[in-house]
Amino acid sequence: MNTIAERYVKLVLKIGVYDSDYVDAYYGPNEWKPSGDDALKKDKFPPQSFDDEVKELLSLLHSMDTSGLSAFEKLRHASMSKQLLAVKAKIFLLSGGMLSFDEESRQMYDAVAPTYSEDHYRTLLENLGMLLPGSGSVSERLESYKRSFIIPKEKLDAVFKAAIAEGRNRTLKHIALPSNENFTIEYVNDKPWSGYNWYKGDSYSVIQVNTDLPIFIDRAVDLACHEGYPGHHVYNLLMEKILVRERGWMEFSVYPLFSPQSLIAEGSANFGIEVALPGEERVRFERDILFPLAGHDRKKAEEFYRIQALKAKLDYAGNEGARNFLDGKWRREDAVQWLVTYALFAPERAEQRLRFIERYRSYVINYNLGQDIVRLFIERRGGTVNNSALRWKIFEELLSDPHTPSGLQ
Repeated sequence: MNTIAERYVKLVLKIGVYDSDYVDAYYGPNEWKPSGDDALKKDKFPPQSFDDEVKELLSLLHSMDTSGLSAFEKLRHASMSKQLLAVKAKIFLLSGGMLSFDEESRQMYDAVAPTYSEDHYRTLLENLGMLLPGSGSVSERLESYKRSFIIPKEKLDAVFKAAIAEGRNRTLKHIALPSNENFTIEYVNDKPWSGYNWYKGDSYSVIQVNTDLPIFIDRAVDLACHEGYPGHHVYNLLMEKILVRERGWMEFSVYPLFSPQSLIAEGSANFGIEVALPGEERVRFERDILFPLAGHDRKKAEEFYRIQALKAKLDYAGNEGARNFLDGKWRREDAVQWLVTYALFAPERAEQRLRFIERYRSYVINYNLGQDIVRLFIERRGGTVNNSALRWKIFEELLSDPHTPSGLQ
């Protein structure tokens, strides 16, 4: 397995020369990185040689006798297989191949998001509309309502740092983190995403927050927990510490963004928000700490989160917009209108989201479907909101083990 792992890492790094988004993180040996000559060949993508390499690695992997492997080693074997299949799909797409939205997600992320009818979303929309004041569409009324919950730019850093400190303190009560773990926060512009964690290795991350558009109060906790604690920062440092440094499983020294690993990373980062600050605990923290820091009326916190809970039921609408747009069934303006109407984005946010969809394609399923898969995996094992200690224990194990999305279901 170790020989296959080394070849896999080098292959992923070579493909990364042709797609700057592909390698999300790497903390393996410098000598494994592509040479300067490889970088100069960026315009000459070699699909056949890459495809031959991945086919050989899959053949070697599948010919292995796994009967003597431990349960943990079998997880490693299954993970490598799924990661290599995703590499094969990436090579196909980079060479000009086309896949449907669902087939792409199946090959890339080892999962397919459910499809719901417009009537399904219309019913959810009507339920939300009954809570919102004013006239006009539900999307317009929600945007109008939320304007009073924008974090002023001059208070953004204080609010975000308070949220990330709370996520970190709660995480440390349940997960032992390396003493040197650390992060830097940067505020950036002109990005297709709202936040990003750039893991640099050695338990250090750069967390970027996009300030192109106004940031609402709920996004402080969302981004702090998702990108930081117990989300991406914790996920990456545990993978590095346990799988790479302690076990020597070098395939985990590289993180190809377009791979099954991302469904677990995004799903656990989203579910991690709820693990760290479940239900009423989040409302109390925001009401008592973040709302005053942002200058908001703390008496409105409960109402705000009742509305947010109903809005969350519409999360899969974004997948539907991406599916129909990328499959060529909808024009750009159709997709934007759908995102405005059913995903409840303001027009400028819908445009930003469509830029994300154009760039990252079926990756969008990793947030909502990933969260649901992770939640069900943990809850089936007893990690419910009423058993916080077990919930944290299973959550940590999930971040530290080489699972696959299909293996979690």
